[in-house]
Amino acid sequence: MIDKLGQVMLYVTNQDDSLKFWTEKAGFHLVSKEDNGQGLRWFEIAPSEEAETSIVLHNKELIAKMQPELNLGAPSLLFFTEDLDALYKNFTNKNITVGDIVTMPTGRVFNFADNEGNYFAVLEKK
Repeated sequence: MIDKLGQVMLYVTNQDDSLKFWTEKAGFHLVSKEDNGQGLRWFEIAPSEEAETSIVLHNKELIAKMQPELNLGAPSLLFFTEDLDALYKNFTNKNITVGDIVTMPTGRVFNFADNEGNYFAVLEKK
């Protein structure tokens, strides 16, 4: 089952300006920055070094092109789980709309939709 809320994905127009706001004005810490070398990059920030939940700043325009079905008006939630396969099976058995399980550098992940078509993701960390 889902263990905790891991990350909130925030889709922004200008990642660099957003990073400056969150780190320089709001006092958040930069946890990590990622770049896949193909134009997809993101910044992970958190309110403290000990925070269990973080915010990931994504490029809104790029994500809209990659996944036009996503509602980018509000943050997507990324949940963490210890057993992705069991959760995937559970959601499928309950007729929840789920995407394919995908292996990412940080672990395996799949998307699912609620009854209004809002998409969320679940990650099983490596």
